[in-house]
Amino acid sequence: MSDSAKLTHLNAAGQPAMVDVGAKQPTRRVARARSRVVLGPEIMALVQQGDLPTRKGPVFQTAILAGIMGAKRTSELIPLCHPLGLDNCQVTIEVDGPDAVLIECTATVTGKTGVEMEALTGASVAALTIYDMCKALSHDIVIQETRLLAKTGGKQDFHHAE
Repeated sequence: MSDSAKLTHLNAAGQPAMVDVGAKQPTRRVARARSRVVLGPEIMALVQQGDLPTRKGPVFQTAILAGIMGAKRTSELIPLCHPLGLDNCQVTIEVDGPDAVLIECTATVTGKTGVEMEALTGASVAALTIYDMCKALSHDIVIQETRLLAKTGGKQDFHHAE
């Protein structure tokens, strides 16, 4: 961290404060985040046949919808997060090895502030939904490594080196 790095959500008195983005010009901003969910080989064997049907609906399809809904409501969940009208939000789920799935959420907005929190929230809510819908089969499910993969369009672009 550089000497000039500082927390942006604190005012001069050290109290919580929303960042004033009023003077910024709107730009197209895109952020991509990922969560990994380790389901275990038994649940993954059921998933290999396609989406796992449950009483609440197909697990992956329901998780995709939940992730998009979560991304759209990020400002209601994260204090001081600006409410954004997303231009787009895409959630994908793919098998990752013999026992896990990767969830990626890409959020896009034309605005004055970034969409990292929306992408992270979308991936997280989709992961939580998979846990919720599969917990009757196992409580050994692990949600791991929720992280920002990339962001563009703001003051500084970021790309995680894989």
